[in-house]
Amino acid sequence: MKSVFLRSLIAGAFFFSAASAQEEVQEELAPAILATEENMQDETAPPDTLDQIMDDHWAWTLSENPTFATTLGVRDYDDQLGDPSLEGEARRETKTAAFIARLEALDTENLSADDAINYKLLLLDLKNDLDGAQFGGKYFLMSNRYGPQNEITDLPSQLPFFTLADYESYVARLEAAPTFLKAATETLRAGAQAGWTRPCAAMDGVEETIRYHVIDDANDSVLMKPFEKPLATISKRNWRQLKADAADAIDDKVIPALTAFADFYATEYAPACKQEVGASALPDGLAYYTHRAQVYTTTDKTPAEIHKIGLSEVARIRAEMEKVIETTGFEGDFKAFQEFLRTDPQFYAKTPEELMAVNALVAKKADGALTQLFTRLPRMPYTLKPIPEEIAEGTTTAYYEPAAGDGSRPGVYRVNTSKLETRPLYEIEALTLHEAVPGHHLQIALAQETEIPDFRKYGFFTAFVEGWGLYAESLGRDAGFYEDPYSDFGRLSYEMWRACRLVVDTGLHAQGWSKQQAIDYMADNTALSLHNIEAEVNRYITNPGQALAYKMGELKMQELRKRASDALGREFDLRKFNDALLASGAVPLSVLEDNIDAWIDEQQN
Repeated sequence: MKSVFLRSLIAGAFFFSAASAQEEVQEELAPAILATEENMQDETAPPDTLDQIMDDHWAWTLSENPTFATTLGVRDYDDQLGDPSLEGEARRETKTAAFIARLEALDTENLSADDAINYKLLLLDLKNDLDGAQFGGKYFLMSNRYGPQNEITDLPSQLPFFTLADYESYVARLEAAPTFLKAATETLRAGAQAGWTRPCAAMDGVEETIRYHVIDDANDSVLMKPFEKPLATISKRNWRQLKADAADAIDDKVIPALTAFADFYATEYAPACKQEVGASALPDGLAYYTHRAQVYTTTDKTPAEIHKIGLSEVARIRAEMEKVIETTGFEGDFKAFQEFLRTDPQFYAKTPEELMAVNALVAKKADGALTQLFTRLPRMPYTLKPIPEEIAEGTTTAYYEPAAGDGSRPGVYRVNTSKLETRPLYEIEALTLHEAVPGHHLQIALAQETEIPDFRKYGFFTAFVEGWGLYAESLGRDAGFYEDPYSDFGRLSYEMWRACRLVVDTGLHAQGWSKQQAIDYMADNTALSLHNIEAEVNRYITNPGQALAYKMGELKMQELRKRASDALGREFDLRKFNDALLASGAVPLSVLEDNIDAWIDEQQN
């Protein structure tokens, strides 16, 4: 799934995770905490409640994420982008601590079961962010997959364009680009000075993705896409003026700002990159990585424990892969079979259109299989689109973009149509089930339609969301997929890929592995193309810990499925079990386990 929006919106929606020095934090928190204490002592003030805190927190979340607010139909911040400055991050951290103080001051003894979960989840995520603030993640505003420039260049695909006001606010946001990019530049510059930069080995090509949008004529810019077709409800005069204003903003504001940002990246940021690839090379890096591993997996497991789990899963899946190879009649060892899959033309599309067509066919087949797997389905549709060409070669095989919360934009399954010789057809069933349905689209769209607080509807516990995506791949076996042995091997290769992540991510960031060592390990154990393997390893290098979530989440879901099946026997209904997994939206794995244990008791009674 696309990392750029894979940062949690729970607990303040830190699109840019930042923190000030610990002593500065304490000084800034004092007024907020004091104000909370004074309010508690004021007998005339209404008592604070969980509902009020959740309402205040969500309103603040939207104010800090103005573009996201627009996609939910909240139009109070339509002329704004966001604040990536260090001052803005310090302000957010102070506010986070104030919310924690308010929550901890509540009497929680009489909370309902639902509110007890709401309280636990909000407090957990707020504390995770505040605990993480002791590290320098605030400086990581960009990687090889995203950066401040995307906040500008993605606007046409993220915003609604239905009214005159929509276009006026879009122009206002274009005009705000220089201020936004300047603030981001200062934060990145401070990070370089503090030793918090990305590893050199993973950042090749980033400058080109920025300069891709530096053009001579605004009319050639992707930012003019909203003006391709006049809107019937806007007068011709207003339309001409809006289009001219947008072109002027792009020429006079956006292009110069992107040029300056690209120059900064080339002359200052890229030269300051780190030669070491592991997070352990950062200041207090091992503690930073351990924290991220525990947040991403929602467990207390150490990197060493996770590494061991990965090795065990790799051995188990490898044995299953050997059995599938036997069914194909292939004569040769595992390495020879890998080479056959990576090089034989029968496994690769000849054109981007062919690749998209195969994905579309699998997606439509998956749509029709959903009633075999669930009793509750989302109303929101999804569509397929190619990954934008300026980022395609350096990013992953596919990803999912969630639908707009106000219903103005469907979910999008993005498919990489570059380098066709690296996009094998035998992986498409597993890939589509993961990214579209019954994977990310179904889970996220259902969460948005569930009666839970907004911070949970749009929140993102990665172990659940990505664990569900991998679990969804396995549901293909229950719904008639993977009948071809090569496609079944593709499923196992994808599962092996996620098992390898446990080994490779912990190896890179906690055990001193080199980039080549990580590439070799994945090449030895999966059928992924070497191009995809390098892109994936670059991703793990620039986003420590995130890759651990997939397998750890899926293992818990498979464990809970077996527990429910064993307990219920002939009464076990896979559809109802899957409904139960998704009933509360994305939650930590410990909460999910409690939920399923309660569901099993309910079914037995």
